[in-house]
Amino acid sequence: MTNSKIITRSFLHSLGALIYIAGVAWIMNHANKLFGNKPDPGFLAPLGILMLFVLSAAVVGFLVVGKPAMLYVSGEKQQGIKLFAFTLGWLFIFTLIILTSMTTVLK
Repeated sequence: MTNSKIITRSFLHSLGALIYIAGVAWIMNHANKLFGNKPDPGFLAPLGILMLFVLSAAVVGFLVVGKPAMLYVSGEKQQGIKLFAFTLGWLFIFTLIILTSMTTVLK
C-alpha cells in the first residue's frame, strides 16, 4: 500500500469515526426532544448508556484499529503501523479543530 493510499484511508477512517461520534453527540444533545421528559426510567437509563458506550467502543475501535490490525497480522507490519499512526494523527487534528472552535464559540 502506497503512502498516499495510507493517508487517504486513514483520513476516511478518522472521518467515519468523527461522523459517528457527532451523530451520538447530536442524539445525546437532543435526547429530551427525541424521547421526551419521561419519569425516572430506573434501570433502563444506565443500561442504555452502557450499551451505547460498548457499541461506540466497538464501532470506533473497528474504524481506528480494524484495518491496521489486519495489515499487521497479514505481514504488512509497517503499513499497519503507519495506517494506525496516521489515523491517530487525523483524530488528533480533528480534536484540535473542535476544541479550538469551542474556545472561540464560548467567548
